[in-house]
Amino acid sequence: MDKVTRRAFVSGSLGAAAALSFPGLSGAQAQSAGTSGGAREKNAPDIVDTNVHLFDWPFRKLKYGKTTALIEKLRKHRVTQAWAGSYEALFYKDINGVNIRLAEECRQHGKGMLLPFGTVNLAWPDWREDLRRCHEVLKMPGIRVYPLYQTFDFAHPDFAALLEEVNRRKMILQIVGDMEDIRHHHPIVEVRSVNFEPLVDLLGKVSGARVQLVYWNHRVARNLLSRMVNDTRVYFDTSRVEGAGEVGRLIAGKSWSGDPTAVPADRFVFGSHAPYFPLEANIIKLFEAPLTLEEITGIMNANARKLLKTT
Repeated sequence: MDKVTRRAFVSGSLGAAAALSFPGLSGAQAQSAGTSGGAREKNAPDIVDTNVHLFDWPFRKLKYGKTTALIEKLRKHRVTQAWAGSYEALFYKDINGVNIRLAEECRQHGKGMLLPFGTVNLAWPDWREDLRRCHEVLKMPGIRVYPLYQTFDFAHPDFAALLEEVNRRKMILQIVGDMEDIRHHHPIVEVRSVNFEPLVDLLGKVSGARVQLVYWNHRVARNLLSRMVNDTRVYFDTSRVEGAGEVGRLIAGKSWSGDPTAVPADRFVFGSHAPYFPLEANIIKLFEAPLTLEEITGIMNANARKLLKTT
């Protein structure tokens, strides 16, 4: 029996799964939907990835850490648009400099597919000016905040003001729960525990706010997940949804965790957490779950485009 490498298994699995999930695709189209970097067939699905980062993760060298390498990898897997944050946002105090570098990197090397999502830090002064520059100068569609790393939480007196200002500017607010498993943290990094419960009431006071939770699973579970689903219009990314068929199980209210909360399919958006996580791992999540054609295409691209309000 020939030995099957992990790379060959992933490549074959994605192509075969695409053929099963999209019965209208030819074999060549299915392979293109999986890993081919060739020309796109007109009926093949594309992916909007709402969670990638640029620049250097300070504690480990990443295979696709260079923007050009990441772009090539994304294109190979039919990602046509990626919402990009910056690893610098977690540790730098010069927030304006972080945002400028991110916007320039997306413009110069993004090849039209990277949308920069800047950041503000409520723990530093003048966050309103940083937000204004993100919107008015750098033309960013949204911002990404990291409460666990940026030393503020949702009880911060300015968080409600941030939410209202982002909403007034018709921007997207991405709220990041974690960046890596806490067991992998470098000993010098002390990541605080942040209570996400206050978010529900805060979001209830800002009608129409476009908010997405990123890598949220360890911070939002059971009763809080139920409240997020029923009392808000928050979107959830798929980057840390784990377990065989778990995306479909969450939609059905049959999570492996035992949580009966059903997360509507139209509230899920694709997020890979690349380049820290392998892109293939998050694509497989979609094809291993018993999703309908409408559900899987919604998660792959339509829900994100609705959140962004583009076609």
